Amino acid sequence: MNRGHGIYPCMSEIHTSSNIPQQSATKHSPGKVIVITGASSGIGAQLAVTLARHWNARIGLMARRAEQLEEVANQVRNAGGEAEVLPCDVVDDESVRRSIGQVERQFGPIDLAIANAGIADPLPVHRMGDSSLVQRVFRINLEGAANLFAAVLPQMLERGEGHIAAVSSIAGFRGLPGSAPYCASKAGLSCYLESLRLDLKGRGIAVTTIHPGFVATPMTDRNRFPMPFMMSSERAATILERGLRRRKREINFPWQMVGAMRLLRAMPDWMFDLALGGRRLPK
Repeated sequence: MNRGHGIYPCMSEIHTSSNIPQQSATKHSPGKVIVITGASSGIGAQLAVTLARHWNARIGLMARRAEQLEEVANQVRNAGGEAEVLPCDVVDDESVRRSIGQVERQFGPIDLAIANAGIADPLPVHRMGDSSLVQRVFRINLEGAANLFAAVLPQMLERGEGHIAAVSSIAGFRGLPGSAPYCASKAGLSCYLESLRLDLKGRGIAVTTIHPGFVATPMTDRNRFPMPFMMSSERAATILERGLRRRKREINFPWQMVGAMRLLRAMPDWMFDLALGGRRLPK
């Protein structure tokens, strides 16, 4: 559900740290049951096809746009997987729970849940009085992920196994101009996943936080500013598949943007403000 437009996209070779000792691909043997939100386009759609191709996965495709989900479902089936189309709004907790129940009835217990839905609406100075914009970004980017995990974690805990992942962004590493709601929502999402990882340690459930840079998607197609080290959704999905197969704590890419954002995070505030303060978004 990579919809909206913004200065920084769902910013997702890998700088990772392992969540548990590295495991072979047999951990994700053919037939694993997966759900992906925001699966109608962009990273979510391409990742679904890639997981079908490499894992022969059975995938619940969740997003608001049913027609586009049907197209993705056909691609998943052609790639060797199975697909269930689940029109759903991630901010509607009951809708999410119904969709999860439908996947479990169709395919069985969920092995991997990926919270990918997100938007990146900018917040220029002249719109700072519009709190609804901030609320919308937070509800989709953060609350949407929380709704998904609330629907799948009880069953995973009961079984003592599972894997949850969320597409955050390197934009969550530090606040960036014109993008306060997006950066804050992604920082919050990363922190949320980190806390869950600590809480779930020793319970058989892996937690993966994904921090991409610029990925070519319908969302980034709307941007009118330079996007360095842009990566295709196909390449991003390949990186994600490898990292998820190894149940990584984090999947961060591309390394150039990850390094740049970490340098910004290490900057003293006065230097950071001097470098980026007062910048305006292109119109």
